[in-house]
Amino acid sequence: AATSQNLVGLLVRRLRTEAGLSQEAFAAKSQVAGWDLSRGGLSKIEAGLRRVNDAELWVLSQTLSCPIAGLFPNRPKKLASVLRQGRGG
Repeated sequence: AATSQNLVGLLVRRLRTEAGLSQEAFAAKSQVAGWDLSRGGLSKIEAGLRRVNDAELWVLSQTLSCPIAGLFPNRPKKLASVLRQGRGG
């Protein structure tokens, strides 16, 4: 099984669907905000298969009209596994 690469994916998916946006529409809004995000890239983020950097978090929060902190779960269950993936710096 793949190890989760981010903590925000599930909340991004929930907030996107609550906003009534398809993955394609959300990717298009992100592109207008300056991030060349594809539908496939968004799908990987939502599934936790792709990392999200700080600039991408900012665009996600702007596109979803929520504070950056609103993208994170209150009690992240995958914290340790995500941190292990970030080793090397």
